[in-house]
Amino acid sequence: MLGIAIVFGALVAFFTMAWWMPHSWYRKLLYTGGRPNALSSRLNSAWAAVSSLGITPSFMVSLETKGRRTGRRVRVPLVVAELGRERYLVPMLGESADWVRNVRAANGEAVLSHGAARQVRLEEVPVSERAPILQAYLRRAPGARPHFDIDPEAPIEEFARVASRYPVFRLPPR
Repeated sequence: MLGIAIVFGALVAFFTMAWWMPHSWYRKLLYTGGRPNALSSRLNSAWAAVSSLGITPSFMVSLETKGRRTGRRVRVPLVVAELGRERYLVPMLGESADWVRNVRAANGEAVLSHGAARQVRLEEVPVSERAPILQAYLRRAPGARPHFDIDPEAPIEEFARVASRYPVFRLPPR
C-alpha cells in the first residue's frame, strides 16, 4: 500500500510541476532551448491521442497539421482559450512552435479533434488584439505558465508587451 501511495504521489508531483516548480527549472527539464525534449515529446504525443478521443475536458483538443518539410501528419495537444463567444489556439512555446509554422505553411488548414475530427481553417489574430486572449489562455492552461513568466491575473499591459511573441489563432465557429 505504501508503494502505491509513493507512486501516486510521484505522479501527482510530476503532472503538477508546472504549478510549483520554478519556471526556469521546468523549462530546462522539459523544454531545453525552447523545444520539447524526448520526454516532453512523448508526453505530448500521449496527450494528443487522449485529447483526440474526447475523454478530456472539451477545452483540451488535438490539432493535426501537415509537416511543412516532411509532409507527415503531426498531432499536438492544445488548450482552447475562450474569450466571449470566440475560441482560440495559442502556442505556449510562441513563434518557435512547429505547429505554428505548419499552420502558416498550410494557409491555416488543420484538423481539430476532440471526439470527432473536423477540418478547420485557423485565422491568425493581429498582435493588437492578442493581450486579453493570452490572459484567458493562461487562466485556462496552467502548464503554459512557465513559458510566459506572467501571472494570469497580471494587468493586461503585461500581456500586451509579450503579445508579439505568441501567435494566436481564431477557431471557426463550431
